[in-house]
Amino acid sequence: MTDTPHTHAPATPPIWRRIDGAWAAIVIIPLLVAIFDPAQFVPTITFAGGAIAHTGIFIVFAVLTVGYLKASGAEALLAKAFTGRETQMIFMAAALGGLSPFCSCEVIPFIAALLALGAPLSAVMAFWLASPLMDPAMFFVTAGTLGFDFAIAKGIAAIALGIFGGFTVRLFANSAVFADPLKQRQTASGCGCGPSPFKGKPVWNILPHADRRSVFGRTVLDNALFLGKWLLLAYMIEALMLNYIPAEKIAGVLGGDGVMPILLGALIGAPAYLNGFAAVPLVDALLQQGMSNGAAMSFVLAGGVSCIPAALAVWALVKPRVFAAYIGIAMVGAFLAGLSWSLVA
Repeated sequence: MTDTPHTHAPATPPIWRRIDGAWAAIVIIPLLVAIFDPAQFVPTITFAGGAIAHTGIFIVFAVLTVGYLKASGAEALLAKAFTGRETQMIFMAAALGGLSPFCSCEVIPFIAALLALGAPLSAVMAFWLASPLMDPAMFFVTAGTLGFDFAIAKGIAAIALGIFGGFTVRLFANSAVFADPLKQRQTASGCGCGPSPFKGKPVWNILPHADRRSVFGRTVLDNALFLGKWLLLAYMIEALMLNYIPAEKIAGVLGGDGVMPILLGALIGAPAYLNGFAAVPLVDALLQQGMSNGAAMSFVLAGGVSCIPAALAVWALVKPRVFAAYIGIAMVGAFLAGLSWSLVA
């Protein structure tokens, strides 16, 4: 008679580890307002709900667009950005980076393979800089809150920043900063996303394919929950900012003409950025309180490039000196874009 091996079920993580922090904050914020300032409870809820309703049509367009692009396999188009002459690659990589709806973790295995095969770091840098700043969902959400002019300007700035970074790396390619850029040990994926999704050809008619329809449904649902969660939280924070932060303080630091507010927008945006979608309502609140247009643009660009998912995608693959160059190029580009927007807005 042999002993039967005992199998132990995996331990259930504590409840606080299973609670989504954003959803918890969405519940806690109104409760705290109700306790400490009951008169603002209903206005806070009404403001957040009204803002979500106002941007609802843009959210619908965003999630349907992303769902279709994922289901059709449009990721495969990204590979075309890294073929041809280096100058052409920089322009294509920046353009596709500014238009693609794919998350930073999906980019890691694809970029790792390209770098290992000798793709120029200049084109990769162009893609890295533009990618976290704009995509179809971001465009619609930004347009719904800050207006189409700002959304279009940010999209142009994202591509321009990618081009600026790509040619900067190309110019200094033989310097000590960019020589031997890869870390010695790399993993195929930095966040458990599985194999690279950038293989094969897009299938634009997804209706006959059950697997693609399934991807479309899951992607739409996931993105709807993601956008709804972060935007609802951001609108609640926006309501708090408008109610409790004196407008003259914001205007005194980030308002007015000149280069200093734009520079401060970039410097503050880098560490203060939580999420690209959540940042849109927060910038709207800051603009209402006196933030200058140029500072708003530099804030969203510097913050988008330096936010944790985007930064980790770069840090996972290249040496610290290349990562420092990535952040430095982003800050300079954000400042220049903010300065340009201040002249035309």
